[in-house]
Amino acid sequence: MKKALKGCGVAIVTPFHKHGTVDFTSLGKLIEHLIANDINYIVALGTTGETATLSEKEKLAVTDFIVDTVAKRVPVVLGIGGNDTQKIIDQIKDFNFDGIDAVLSVAPYYNKPQQRGLFYHFKSIEAVLPIPMIIYNVPSRTGVNITAETTLKLANEIPGIIGIKEASGNMMQCMQIIKDKPKDFLVISGDDALTLPLITAGADGVISVVANAFPKEFSEMVQMALSANCRKAKELHYKLFEFTNAIFEDGSPAGIKAALEALDICQNNLRLPLVKVNKQTNTTIQNLVKEIIG
Repeated sequence: MKKALKGCGVAIVTPFHKHGTVDFTSLGKLIEHLIANDINYIVALGTTGETATLSEKEKLAVTDFIVDTVAKRVPVVLGIGGNDTQKIIDQIKDFNFDGIDAVLSVAPYYNKPQQRGLFYHFKSIEAVLPIPMIIYNVPSRTGVNITAETTLKLANEIPGIIGIKEASGNMMQCMQIIKDKPKDFLVISGDDALTLPLITAGADGVISVVANAFPKEFSEMVQMALSANCRKAKELHYKLFEFTNAIFEDGSPAGIKAALEALDICQNNLRLPLVKVNKQTNTTIQNLVKEIIG
């Protein structure tokens, strides 16, 4: 599984109809778009999927649909996290993990635990999980940073924790983890714009937002970087550079949904409190999409 989760994973969006219900037809279209264009795995129910706005019934329906549609063609990673450790444990005990290859679990948000609390949070969750686990560090959203020391302690002491999605934006922290981690522990970029430099420093790939729209280009960039073809990787990185910046200008996943609408993959609908990008950003994104696809 560690080998299968190297490369380009995609944090998949949840398409919605105009009236707000989940658009499963467009979700299926997006999945086929990703698999046909050589992504390595799909991440369901992440931040990009607007999971915080989905009901429990919707989460199960979206998960089942993704698992059934993917049909084992690529691995599926499922986001399961929160800021109540016991609630997550109870959820895991009642969950059917058939068709799920690993879990991505975000650091607890809002209550800002100490590093010791983070360690025992992840240790307690991993103890009841029947499949491997990747921890997710995104302090800009959670309000707490998983330090390199805590990550390395988890990596060395808990074999079921197989990697980290690192979205701290702190290159020194990421490089410290890469330098001192166990050999097979995965370090996965959580920042599209930093993926190339992180892989160059020794990271194993990315869980990408950009690749929803341009899976072939982004996946090829990742593979070129992993195979040390820096010239080609750099060329693809800069081909997508302005687009990458633009889709995060007014927040995510608003930007990537604007791009997916321009590509006729799904409608640009979000659930409050998220709203569409502003007109200027939308025009920029549409122009960049046209430029990239030629």
